[in-house]
Amino acid sequence: MNLPLRKYTRLAGENYVGFRFYFVTLCCFGGKRIFVDAGHCEKVLELLQRECALRSFAVHAYCVMPNHFHFLCEGVEPGSDFLRLMMSFRIKSSRHFAKERGGVLWQRWYYEHILRRNEGAELVAWYIWLNPVRQGLVSKAEEYRWAGSFTGWKMPTSWNEEGWRPPWKGRGRLSGKE
Repeated sequence: MNLPLRKYTRLAGENYVGFRFYFVTLCCFGGKRIFVDAGHCEKVLELLQRECALRSFAVHAYCVMPNHFHFLCEGVEPGSDFLRLMMSFRIKSSRHFAKERGGVLWQRWYYEHILRRNEGAELVAWYIWLNPVRQGLVSKAEEYRWAGSFTGWKMPTSWNEEGWRPPWKGRGRLSGKE
């Protein structure tokens, strides 16, 4: 089977070091619903928390969905290296999964968005936390067991940004016509 070629979209390495925010999405291999298992959810969150602490990153928001995983992290030291964090986290979580269940955990590529100064990290966190609401898994973000923050950021009790759309999906806000 011929797989389509994917364009390499990573920036130069220096763009991934230092005091920056990153919005990350990792998809399960083949779209499998691996994270319907609470044990897998717990382990991936434990690994993320440990790797981020070891590599000088703070995780402000996360959400483990049945077939993918989102998180928002921030480099907290000048030498915080996002690419090394991701390599280590993906290797360790993949090895654990293969040992426990066999098979491949993650798709080959992951998606990251480096937040610019004008992109509010709090809005990105809320976008992450709203994922289970958008997917119909819960009616309120705070009801979802596998979403939260390792740094104490709190989920707002209501969403007052009607029509907001993340910057990586085009314009930051939608007009009434879209």
